[in-house]
Amino acid sequence: MKDRLRLFFCDHLSIMRGKYLPGSKLGADGETRFCQSTFGVHFDKDLLPSPGSKMLEGLPDMVAKWRAVDIREGWEPATKVVMCDLHDAAGAPIGPCGRGALKRAVADWAARGLSPKVGLELEAYAFERGPDGALRPYEAPGGHVYGTGPAADPAGFMVAVWEEAEAAGFRLEMMTTEYDNPQFEFTLAYDDAVKAVDDLVLFRLMAREVALKRGLILTFMPKPIPEKGGSGLHVNFSFAGEDGRNALSGGEGGGPEAMNDLAKGCVAGLVHHHEGLAGLLAPTVNSYRRLRPASLSGFWKNWGGDHRNVTTRVSAEGGAKARIEHRMADAAANPYTAVAAVLQAARLGVERGYPLPPAEAGDGFESQDATSGVAETLEGALDALEADSALVEAVGPELVANQLFMRRAEAEKLRGANAEAERDFYIHFI
Repeated sequence: MKDRLRLFFCDHLSIMRGKYLPGSKLGADGETRFCQSTFGVHFDKDLLPSPGSKMLEGLPDMVAKWRAVDIREGWEPATKVVMCDLHDAAGAPIGPCGRGALKRAVADWAARGLSPKVGLELEAYAFERGPDGALRPYEAPGGHVYGTGPAADPAGFMVAVWEEAEAAGFRLEMMTTEYDNPQFEFTLAYDDAVKAVDDLVLFRLMAREVALKRGLILTFMPKPIPEKGGSGLHVNFSFAGEDGRNALSGGEGGGPEAMNDLAKGCVAGLVHHHEGLAGLLAPTVNSYRRLRPASLSGFWKNWGGDHRNVTTRVSAEGGAKARIEHRMADAAANPYTAVAAVLQAARLGVERGYPLPPAEAGDGFESQDATSGVAETLEGALDALEADSALVEAVGPELVANQLFMRRAEAEKLRGANAEAERDFYIHFI
């Protein structure tokens, strides 16, 4: 079989879209075309005139460009894969594209002499079809938090995912079962911001496809089973300075006591823009089943040290491993958009000198110092995002406008839906 190229972009709904191209495309930089109105397509295939989609302007082409140096091993036989950048016919970046927003965020930090480094953790539930054809949670009777082996994964799909990941060149830090059964957690290695997110979106698709071959549906929905825990996308970040050292490091120690001015500014920015961030980091109706108080999910407008019930967590590790973890995003968010929003909120905190409130001293279950959190619904979070003009401008007005339009339409489509109907709306796409 001759080699072929499978190219991708990650759309406004975090759906991976792409094409197969012949092996003749493998040796050099290249480009192909897609309909720009893809940015107006919803989960239910409804085509809407969203900002940036140009649906009512003739549904024109957009140009997807890739670099030969970014082509990498895939997980299908004789297939290489690559992520694309999206441009309009005049060569300008497509506004609603999350990868473009992340590249702008990286450039904004580069102007300060800093290079963002990112490590991502994401969670997912596995489902299978019962004898009647209905979806049901994957049967793993021995599953428990930090579980490994056949009791936690009778079909062995985790081992299969790991093997495929290694063959495709992904650098996995960890894979395990999560607190609720059948939930799984995947952690990828720290890397430059764009490379880290490229790895994540490709790994996420690969894991879904490996699971599907074993009769399982792996879903990154925020909360597919109402009575169980939610699935998050935790964004860990730091910065390399021009000397190559970790610019967040305040010394050998870690935690709040070792925070330097850069770290304090980043945390202050994330706290200040807390409500608006939810509109991009928790962007589905289902997100607000997960994003609740006392759920370790990033609900409260707070920060702390080694404390899993705060939204912004300052790692106890210092020196070269100093980092900040933001815990609000869920696994259905577009990872490029989520990381871009986190980095931009952090930058605004540094540049605008927002005050840093005291660290959270409550336990987060029965008590907390925080007096406010995110909105209780997607509609409320979108209103808060729209009102946060500084964050909108930093992330990208056209991307935000597209999200506001499409997600408000989503909220209307699912108004009054029960948990099962909500799950069916999302599960095959996220």
